[in-house]
Amino acid sequence: MLYNAYEIQRSLLASASAMATAGAEMLQNPANPFAYFGGGPLVASALDVFAHAAAPRGKPAFELLTTEIDGEIVPIHEVIEARKTFGQLKHFVRKGHEGGGPKLLIVAPMSGHFATLLRGTVARLLPGHDVYITDWRDARNVPVSQGSFDLDDYVDYLVEWLEHIGPGAHMLAVCQPSVPCLAAASLMSAQKHPCRPRTLTMMGGPIDTRQGPTAVNQLAQERPLSWFSQNVVATVPFSYAGAGRRVYPGFMQLAGFMTMNLGNHLMSHWTMFKHLVQGDEESADATKKFYDEYRSVCDMTAEFYLQTVNEVFKKHSLPKGEFLHRGQLVDTGAITDVALLAVEGENDDISGIGQTRAALDISKNLPDAYKQYFLAKDVGHYGIFNGSKWRNRIAPVVESWIAQHDDLPRG
Repeated sequence: MLYNAYEIQRSLLASASAMATAGAEMLQNPANPFAYFGGGPLVASALDVFAHAAAPRGKPAFELLTTEIDGEIVPIHEVIEARKTFGQLKHFVRKGHEGGGPKLLIVAPMSGHFATLLRGTVARLLPGHDVYITDWRDARNVPVSQGSFDLDDYVDYLVEWLEHIGPGAHMLAVCQPSVPCLAAASLMSAQKHPCRPRTLTMMGGPIDTRQGPTAVNQLAQERPLSWFSQNVVATVPFSYAGAGRRVYPGFMQLAGFMTMNLGNHLMSHWTMFKHLVQGDEESADATKKFYDEYRSVCDMTAEFYLQTVNEVFKKHSLPKGEFLHRGQLVDTGAITDVALLAVEGENDDISGIGQTRAALDISKNLPDAYKQYFLAKDVGHYGIFNGSKWRNRIAPVVESWIAQHDDLPRG
């Protein structure tokens, strides 16, 4: 019922958005006298804001067509290196610079948004790195006949993709994947796997949510797992390829994040409205681009979502040394030569201060020279991996860490 009700509302809003767009275009038409005086410009701007907010959205494209290397504009070509049921490994190939620079696997969060949420992360690291990214599928489009996907599968995917990239790669986890990435690094280290990452950078990740608990963490602690299963898990309707699959819908995650910062989002739309009224379309377009990405959501499988809630936010299995992967205990103490960088934002309201840094504490056999912590002042969750603070203050730290450990000998 939950998903069906959402689909009805989405259909109605799509129609309303189309009507609002038509109204705005009519009022902005130079041939219309109301476009120049009276309330015409004001109404047109209001309709434009509503139309953008209500418009349906699909999976965005990365649209990273070029990068600049040593003053040269270099074309970028996206290549799908490996395909699996619930995701694919995407490679940003730089023409004329193929294979140049450290190999870097960016692990995008499976938390309600597409990998394109990290467009700014990729763009900033492209000049100096051979970049790959995990491009997760929308679970509502995966037929039930193609099986399930849980936290164990997530770790397996990471190991397989690191094997595909080959020895010497680095790994960067943004938010949610910090846990499975650290688990994968631990398992591969225990096996002395030749493709274990040289470095693992974790940015705003919930390694130990007992540290600096946020509203997200408190909700997980207050409610039993059965509450999440009964109240936020839904069945994909028959209009999608994944009909009948149990999922945690992306629109639920988006609604939660929007509610947490409702005042900020309302102010953003009010500012966009004022820019449109004043004719400052460039500033309004910047806000639109952000929300185009932010509102593009995808579903995750119920089994992955519930297992993550239980293991990461309720049981704290990894920091307690109780995390299991297919029945095997994951020992973070096995990490001895994977250099760990923990990045946190001072104003992060999703992953509180100390949650990511905990990875350094539980990797007890890793030498101090292989550990680094960076607290980004005046930075919120989104700013850790996107925007000017990411580009100018955080990315240089990540690049330096990768460079320091790119050629060190390993056992």
